Amino acid sequence: MTITRLGTERRRMSKIVIHNDTVYLCGQVCKDANADIKQQTQTMLDKVDALLEEAGSDRRHILSATVYVRDMKDFAAMNEVWDAWVIEGYSPARACVEARMARPELLVEVSIIAALIKDG
Repeated sequence: MTITRLGTERRRMSKIVIHNDTVYLCGQVCKDANADIKQQTQTMLDKVDALLEEAGSDRRHILSATVYVRDMKDFAAMNEVWDAWVIEGYSPARACVEARMARPELLVEVSIIAALIKDG
């Protein structure tokens, strides 16, 4: 059984863990915590794209996503960005919950599980 861990600079977590052709991303947040919910969501999803590429996957291979929003009042605006990002026909299983964030200025976070892209 092989487990690959990437982005292990922080002792408490790996950015990416790959096991049995499955990619697990650590929770992703925005690049600019001072931005509004739409911009935070977009930059968070940009980071997901980059990590999936690094792992050998992409958004067409996302199996599951858990979205955490600081306040459900932002649910519709977050979904606007999410819906534009998800490729039609490739929607993952998804849950969205309201949660207290690690920092109060963070409005959204996502945790992703995806399949590796297999040749052939």
